[in-house]
Amino acid sequence: MHRRQKPSAPEHKRDLAAHGGALSMSHNDTRSFFNFSQLVLSAGHLKSPPVLKHSKITYFEVEILDVQSKKQICIVDKIPPSSTILDVKHKFHKACPQWYPSRVGLQLERNGPYLKDSINIQSLAVSSIITLYFTDLGQQVGWTTFFLTEYTGPLLIYLLFYIRLSTIYDQAESTKNFRHPVVHLACFCHCLHYIRHLLETLFVHKFSGGHTPLKNMIKGCAFYWGFTSWIAYYINHPRYTPPSFGHRQVSFAALAFLMCEAGNHFINVALAHQNHSGLKACFPSPTYNPFTWLFLLVSCPNYTYEVGSWISFTVMTQTLPAGIFAFLMVIQMSLWAQKKHKLYLKRFYPEVRRKAAMIPIIF
Repeated sequence: MHRRQKPSAPEHKRDLAAHGGALSMSHNDTRSFFNFSQLVLSAGHLKSPPVLKHSKITYFEVEILDVQSKKQICIVDKIPPSSTILDVKHKFHKACPQWYPSRVGLQLERNGPYLKDSINIQSLAVSSIITLYFTDLGQQVGWTTFFLTEYTGPLLIYLLFYIRLSTIYDQAESTKNFRHPVVHLACFCHCLHYIRHLLETLFVHKFSGGHTPLKNMIKGCAFYWGFTSWIAYYINHPRYTPPSFGHRQVSFAALAFLMCEAGNHFINVALAHQNHSGLKACFPSPTYNPFTWLFLLVSCPNYTYEVGSWISFTVMTQTLPAGIFAFLMVIQMSLWAQKKHKLYLKRFYPEVRRKAAMIPIIF
């Protein structure tokens, strides 16, 4: 039998030292891992460091060409994507000061429509370079100036005929003939009509800063001022004859005129309130005010009341110029009403589909 040999003392100590060192290392590693785990749990979830995103803004260049010659006028560069056509017009005005923004008409195609100022430039971009065609729209005026000028003229012109200037009528004949009460009533109604228009232009209607060519204002002034002179000349003439049915005809016609004027005002206030509040999802509905009940039958009751005013004025004065003017107003208002009715059908089809445009059943 072989006897087991005992290891020598140095070797035995070496083995013990190695074994003990391994145990201590294993114990230290476990302890270190435990401490690290506790630290992580107390600190919460590990978050990766944020990645810095370098956003690169793409600018556009707008090449503006003359619509007739196709020659380049200028290049407007460094246009941010959030810019609108109006911003492009302002930068174009800086490059070419002779064309201010309201006079500039920009088109995407030569025969295309003029781009609205609110259109975002990014919606037109196919590449970083956008080509637009320029048209000089001529001298422009604001809508507020347009209506104030158009309505102030008839108010002043009628008063000049009403006081019977010696340069217009024979002075001796003017002092000799007695004025029928309908002459004074007609002056009151005519002035009331245009004063209402002026006040609504200043305090009711809100225009979005748009402009119209100066030639349109000249046309409008020629139409209203010319017809006012013709109507006022006949009604205020010393030889003017009163209506055929006398006081009854004048009274009923004057009452209808005042009702149409009141209805027109309340409809304009209702439409303005709808635009100011931003509630454009539904068509204006009638309220407790009886003058707004016309919304149940027509989509443009303001034009209905406007035509009613001039028809009533014609019956009240019984003059040919007033009748011709009322006839032309019916044609013009019906065209405007049809155009607006089509827009209403696109936006408010369920509410408008069974309504007439201006006059129930007829239009």
